[in-house]
Amino acid sequence: MKKSVALILGVFLILLLAACSDNNADQEENNGKEENSNTEENAAPEPEDKEKPEDKEPAQPYKALKPAEDAKPLEQKLTQQELENMPDAEAHGSDPARMVPVGQTLVKGAEDQTNGPLKNHRIVAYYGHPNSENMGILGEMGKDELMKKLKEQTQAYSDADPERPAVPMIELISTVAQRDPGPEGHYYHRTPPELIDEYADLAKENDALLMLDVQLGTDSVLHQVKLLEEWLKLPYVHLAIDTEFHVAEGETPGVDLGGVDGAEVQEAVEYLTDLVEENDLPDKMIVVHQFIDDAITNKSAIRPSEHVQVTLNYDGWGDASTKKSLYRKFVRNEAVQYGGFKIFYKKDEPIMTPEEVLKLDPNPAIVNYQ
Repeated sequence: MKKSVALILGVFLILLLAACSDNNADQEENNGKEENSNTEENAAPEPEDKEKPEDKEPAQPYKALKPAEDAKPLEQKLTQQELENMPDAEAHGSDPARMVPVGQTLVKGAEDQTNGPLKNHRIVAYYGHPNSENMGILGEMGKDELMKKLKEQTQAYSDADPERPAVPMIELISTVAQRDPGPEGHYYHRTPPELIDEYADLAKENDALLMLDVQLGTDSVLHQVKLLEEWLKLPYVHLAIDTEFHVAEGETPGVDLGGVDGAEVQEAVEYLTDLVEENDLPDKMIVVHQFIDDAITNKSAIRPSEHVQVTLNYDGWGDASTKKSLYRKFVRNEAVQYGGFKIFYKKDEPIMTPEEVLKLDPNPAIVNYQ
């Protein structure tokens, strides 16, 4: 009897121990699942593809002027008749919606691979030399008054086309063409470096841009660009080329009208592209001025790069209808990338308003005043 009881107790203990062992295993499994669940819940999310520091675009060193609160998009300001009478209306059909978009600044077929100022903004510039009243508005007033008037004119364009806010820019002639050979024998005089520094500081203090304009004489475009390299390395400084002052040996600037081959402009594009890449600069602009046929030849050689935007700027003066016609001829029909248009406060008849300027096709990405 005692043996039977002992046997029964032994079996019972074995079963009890087995049950406990199973429960412990289940508990450990459940704890493991809970731990895994909590780990998955609290784990940091997988990082998204973040830009590496070296991939980030350098910050653009300017501020566009905000449009007025009641400013309307440009297309709302044009009448149906104006839309139908825009250039190339027939080519786009009778439906104005099929025409060149109002506000389009890139010329037809062009693209912009940069992150430059013209991508989303318009530039409004005051042109000239501080030491000459005859060369533009920069010589007609002091720096404070200049910036006040420039900002007022820039604001007018932000209000006229609020979808493309405007940025103020000073266009300073940094190399002045001369009628005598000068010390270097190339018929130009360099603006003193300290004067360029003054206007570079003025632009920076006002969140504006500075464009250095070269009047070449008999010098090459590339050499002039190299002379300006210390300023072109500043993030807010850009380049303009006054083509008609580039004359051949034996000719005189101001007496003979010259011109620039597009291949020379392209050398400047490539030089600035390298400058941007090597110095981690914001993308640059080059403006090429033209008011006669021969001022720029071989335009097909000019190819904007991934770091340099190119604007063909019509800078003739006179009556508005002639200026519009020549803008279409030199900028739209001989397209490169962007269009620019110059207004002469004292020589144009009449002086076109911002709304009138912005009816041009393509809309000028740069409007400069002399």
